[in-house]
Amino acid sequence: MTLLVVGGTGTLGRQIVRKALDNGFQVRCIVRNKRAAKFLQEWGAELVYGDLTIPETLPLSFQGVTAIIDTSTTRPKDDTKMIEIDWYSKLILIEMAKRINIKRFIFFSILNASQYPSITLMQLKANIEKVLKNSGVPYTIFQCTGFYQALISQYAIPILEKKTIWKTFESVLMSHIDTQDAAKFCIKSLSLKQTENKIFSLGGAKAWSSDEIISLCETLSGQKAEIKEVSLNFLNLLRQITLFFEWTSQISKRLAFVLLLENNEQFIISQDINKQIFKIKPTELTSLETYLREYFEMMLVTLENIDVDSQNKQKDLII
Repeated sequence: MTLLVVGGTGTLGRQIVRKALDNGFQVRCIVRNKRAAKFLQEWGAELVYGDLTIPETLPLSFQGVTAIIDTSTTRPKDDTKMIEIDWYSKLILIEMAKRINIKRFIFFSILNASQYPSITLMQLKANIEKVLKNSGVPYTIFQCTGFYQALISQYAIPILEKKTIWKTFESVLMSHIDTQDAAKFCIKSLSLKQTENKIFSLGGAKAWSSDEIISLCETLSGQKAEIKEVSLNFLNLLRQITLFFEWTSQISKRLAFVLLLENNEQFIISQDINKQIFKIKPTELTSLETYLREYFEMMLVTLENIDVDSQNKQKDLII
């Protein structure tokens, strides 16, 4: 079986490529920059040039493909680019899948996306889900909560660099998951008939609040976080103000995501269905404690080595 992975150089995509290769699949990746994707080729994947915004560059990538795994997405900064990548390019991928009678189209969406039509990325993800379900293409949709990897820049790095972490007084519970575990579910779904034309919520075994994550990072790093809190009412007011001015529109969109992640909606999933169908127990998933412990141990050793090197250089200068 040959898999076509879209977004293979991304945080999730690269884990899916690695997991697929480890499981004996032939993997082809659509890439715009082969030099940047060279590590995928070194793992054993085939690289084919293609640009999702230029449809005529794509047909060659689909030759002999059995399944498509789409992990590509844009950051919520540029609406024009987002619509181009997360809407029009997805429609092209689905149409190409129909033409070659693809056996499975795996799409990664966002949990509760349909409940937030005012947030462009969420709306586009929800709309593509609808298109895919009505396309006649055999599909599997994974609605993800959030990934551990995003917590590094949000909490871990600011704590290590002694920078301020901004948060609201309210704190949503979210079942984050390691991208390696998400890749495990993805690749396993290809061999399970009962995952065809189904939607699965994908998250970790435990839900965490931002306060709990910060506390865990403090414990593992041995450093105290610098935290500043604001109220949701203030953020709502700020968002309404920024909506009036074109030059502040991007600020408004970022605030929308902050409000999304800090409202009363809980991004928690039940592991029961996943355990029954995928036969993956919650205990087999990487815990947030384990993930962050490994990260901080690696970073603290690195920082210690840098400090030793710096001290040695200073001694050499004195001598």
